[in-house]
Amino acid sequence: MPYALGIDVGGTFTDAVASDGAGRIVSAKTPTTPPNREVGVMKAIEDLAAELGIGVGELLSQTDYIAHGTTASINALVQGEVADVGLIATKGHRDAIYIMNAEGRTLGRSAHEIQDTLRQRKPAPLIPKYRALEVTERVDYTGDVLVPLDEDEVRRVAQTLVDQGVEAIAVCLLWSFKNPAHEQRVRQLIHEIAPELYVTLSSEVSPRIREFSRTSTTIMNAQVGPKLRTYLLPLQKQLEEGGLRGPLLVMQSEGGTITADRAPEHAITTIGSVLSGGVIGGKRLAEQLGHRNVITTDVGGTTFLAGLIVDGEPVMAPGSIVNQFPINAATIRVHTIGSGGGALASVDAGGNLRLGPQSAEAVPGPACYGNGGTRPTNTDANLVLGILSERGLLGGRKPLRMDLAREAIRVHVAEPLGLTVEEAAIAIHEVQNAQAGDLLRRAVVQAGFDPRDFVAYAFGGAGPAHCAGYCQDLGVREVVVPLGPVASAFSAYGLAASDVSLSAELSDPSAFPVDHTVLESHYARLEADLQRALDRQKVKFHDVVLEREVDLRYSMQVTELSTAVPDGTFTERTGDEVLERFEEQYERINGSGSGFREAGVQAITYRMRAKASLGFPVELPRVPRGDGEDPSEALLGQRDVCLDSQAGFVPTPVYDYSLLRAGHVLQGPAIVEVPTTVVVVPGGVTGTVDHLGNLVLRYQGGQPS
Repeated sequence: MPYALGIDVGGTFTDAVASDGAGRIVSAKTPTTPPNREVGVMKAIEDLAAELGIGVGELLSQTDYIAHGTTASINALVQGEVADVGLIATKGHRDAIYIMNAEGRTLGRSAHEIQDTLRQRKPAPLIPKYRALEVTERVDYTGDVLVPLDEDEVRRVAQTLVDQGVEAIAVCLLWSFKNPAHEQRVRQLIHEIAPELYVTLSSEVSPRIREFSRTSTTIMNAQVGPKLRTYLLPLQKQLEEGGLRGPLLVMQSEGGTITADRAPEHAITTIGSVLSGGVIGGKRLAEQLGHRNVITTDVGGTTFLAGLIVDGEPVMAPGSIVNQFPINAATIRVHTIGSGGGALASVDAGGNLRLGPQSAEAVPGPACYGNGGTRPTNTDANLVLGILSERGLLGGRKPLRMDLAREAIRVHVAEPLGLTVEEAAIAIHEVQNAQAGDLLRRAVVQAGFDPRDFVAYAFGGAGPAHCAGYCQDLGVREVVVPLGPVASAFSAYGLAASDVSLSAELSDPSAFPVDHTVLESHYARLEADLQRALDRQKVKFHDVVLEREVDLRYSMQVTELSTAVPDGTFTERTGDEVLERFEEQYERINGSGSGFREAGVQAITYRMRAKASLGFPVELPRVPRGDGEDPSEALLGQRDVCLDSQAGFVPTPVYDYSLLRAGHVLQGPAIVEVPTTVVVVPGGVTGTVDHLGNLVLRYQGGQPS
């Protein structure tokens, strides 16, 4: 029996899913084990094997592929635990990374932070200046060589960096995306001196115009590439020695996978891998449920993540920002805040309750875990409120300590605010819901969409406990909590259900629309690049779908919109069709009448994606139907739960999700216990179990109450 595995390594828990492609799916959840995360990965695989009733070796030997999402790259960048990197730039252009294109004080900042000019600061530089060196060469904007590469100078510069002990070198030369010959020769010369040194070229990692963002992307790729390699390659070897017959695939930010042996070369594309898994899982579930517009919400131990699916496809972005530095890597647009189940609650100097962004993470974890944590978290508050049972999660393998939770809340929140422990706990719970709701509103409305046109999906360890609260004022029609075999391992399910996805791009700034022969030439080149990249994956594909887009902007503007290019043969009409799509999208985001065609439109970057299906069905199976709507056969009992500061603690029925059947209807208030999470059904909300075992929450009258 062949299997597909998805493994999601989060900051607090490692989730795993195994599917046999014939309707059986099992999941597992185990604590993440930093810094040796591979230990948690292997433990998760052991738990999957136990769920299937087979040995680990037997499972691996029958596994077609493992799709792995890792926080290794993003955590390394955010925490500064990166490789020592040297930069080789064109003479006279080294300082682009320090000048930051005059954007350094505002990139990645909220509108409120941007307005506070006195507090604006540039981030610490990516690398010190003594490791940013220059070489003589010059290529012009057409790709013609004006000044040959001084190879002797390259050798001297490379030796200087090697003598400084760098672990990697980033090469970013002027206009190299038009002609990469000089960058490629620089790499050859470096490897003459240090054959095993990690070298990354901007022409391969980020072949886009704009020197600053291209350089920052290349440097960050070099910073995380060596560490990703030292994590993935030994893990791959360990899995293969354990009997794995298929490839280890790594999730990328754009929602597809790449083989583990190729991932370190393009490490920067993996920074959002865990973030993307939930959106892809949401896309697969939406296909089964017939939903076209979905807000995916994933509340893990460390973060709250929100992504959008519009007309059946995830909303994409051409890049992202980390630590105020831009990254040129296509990504599923995921909005995130540090407000997960392990978010730390505190009172600031002004007497205000704060929740996150710091997290208790897996170690030491929330105070109630009893692992040495003393600061209160959202999880501790939920325990005090009765939302969580002292029996805990993971089938009772993780009991929770009420006394430790109450003491942490008393010391750090209740007494500073003059509240009882219970009042402080409900305040923490409500702040969590408010922060998540604000993020959702920004994610949907600022993208130009009406929340009433969407269904929300809620997953992750803490998502089901809060979703009815954070969706209350948003106006969505319903909230779907996946409670079938994947439960809170939903992101891991998304990984297992993902395709291999690769992209190629080239920058050619020009007025748009362009002649259709130009489009033919550009996309033919990109298709050839993608075909070579697909051949290097060494994976058998079921089918391959190609998608085309171009980044457009009105003349004199500084940002572009990625715009879909129609399939099929290019004609003289194609450019006008793309222009119409661009203007429609522009006015949807910025308001009717905001477009100004008279300014002219410019094309900046052309892009093509290849989505290659592995042909493995990972659909969620149907669950048995109940005799009617009455869920009493799943009733475990009741306990006092506080879901509202006005109502206080009220006797609340508690249900066992494994005994719920399709058609059962729960009237709030109610709690549904799952081994890895709990679902809160507040008063005024009904929960109906659908044919896949999902709990569908609907507000009275179809609107939030």
